[in-house]
Amino acid sequence: MDMSVFDLFKIGIGPSSSHTVGPMLAARRFLLEAGALDQAIGIAVGLYGSLALTGVGHGTDKAILLGLMGETPQDIAPDAVDGKLAALAQSGEIALLGTHTVPFDAARDLVWHKREVLPEHPNGMRFALRLADGNTIERVFYSTGGGFIHAEGEAQAAKSEGVVAVPYPFNTMSDLLQHGKESGLSIAAMMRANECAHISSEQLDAGLDQLWRVMHACIARGLQHGGELPGGLRVKRRAAALWQAANDSANDAADALPQDGLHRVSLYAMAVNEENAAGGRVVTAPTNGAAGIIPAVLRYYAEDCKPSDPVQGVRDFLLSAAAIGMLCKRNASISGAEVGCQGEVGVACAMAAAGLVAALGGTNEQIENAAEIGIEHHLGLTCDPIGGLVQIPCIERNGMGAVKAITASSLALKGDGTHYVSLDQVIETMRQTGADMMTKYKETSLGGLAIHVVTVNYSAC
Repeated sequence: MDMSVFDLFKIGIGPSSSHTVGPMLAARRFLLEAGALDQAIGIAVGLYGSLALTGVGHGTDKAILLGLMGETPQDIAPDAVDGKLAALAQSGEIALLGTHTVPFDAARDLVWHKREVLPEHPNGMRFALRLADGNTIERVFYSTGGGFIHAEGEAQAAKSEGVVAVPYPFNTMSDLLQHGKESGLSIAAMMRANECAHISSEQLDAGLDQLWRVMHACIARGLQHGGELPGGLRVKRRAAALWQAANDSANDAADALPQDGLHRVSLYAMAVNEENAAGGRVVTAPTNGAAGIIPAVLRYYAEDCKPSDPVQGVRDFLLSAAAIGMLCKRNASISGAEVGCQGEVGVACAMAAAGLVAALGGTNEQIENAAEIGIEHHLGLTCDPIGGLVQIPCIERNGMGAVKAITASSLALKGDGTHYVSLDQVIETMRQTGADMMTKYKETSLGGLAIHVVTVNYSAC
């Protein structure tokens, strides 16, 4: 497997990993690799397919501009974004990588090709750097979900080069389970060994701990902030008020429901995705649109499951969850534009379910069972965001996904790991279902809820 846990879990900003994080990374990488900035007199960007159709609601245009300025998703302060973009719009100039200034007019130099899709993926971008000698440096990039990007032709080249050597290579869950039987190691232990082929154990633990800190902080912010989300739908943030109400009624037997624990979990997930929709700091897990599920289930584990070693439990959770995400990314997709929301919320649910079972000491077979249940019951889930915004149905869908993950974990832990449908089979089913799904249901806002709910004109927002 040619991925790291830190490829799958990325610290960035909302609202979308494929439409915000990926394009920002691609824009910056284009300029870094193009060179000749001192000769540049202008730059143009074309957005294609899903990036063009839902890019305004997903902040793709803003992400592209920030990337061209040299900003990165993990380092930029969310509160600084509006000021940087306002200064650009006022000046009519953009400082490429923060060093070389050229004229820039978004209405002229940023083109939305809504009826054209580039060949390698629905999320395509074409960059063109114009030079003083009349030449142009041009390159196409694709944002393939979860903040992953590749240049045109690069994906095929990478496949031909093979994968990096690790102690426990795997391309399927069957491979991973076989390694476990032969070695006697857990999935988390095998993932740790693979990661430590490239970094030290101390670096790995520091990185995992940082991921959890960012996730936990995101939940905390989301449970404090009210008001409306940006974008024109005037969606009210609900997590903070519901959280306060839940705490106020905690000692009121007349108001308390038996499922209050799961209610809190759903609020954790909604809090994260409200932060994401507001452009806040999140961890792509495995995407921004599904970023609330894993943090919510992790907090449930750390606080409600009363683990004896929560620090190590969180690390095992993330490592095991990453293994599931890697399999889905490799053998199907985690891109809503490619397979619908089954590849985002469905995969996140499976990852969280697997991680929780791992943290609670489940067997490798129980981990696989939990992940399989998580995806199976999201098969066919469409991606049809209203107005192209990562708000409806995305925010509530994360709350439901977190609850489903806990249910899947419970079912798996109550069994012995044997089950009828394998994870490999359900991942392949997800891939085929995504291929069969009509394009209008794959992050285009041309079908489903996106066209059956009256909205405002978002292109003007």
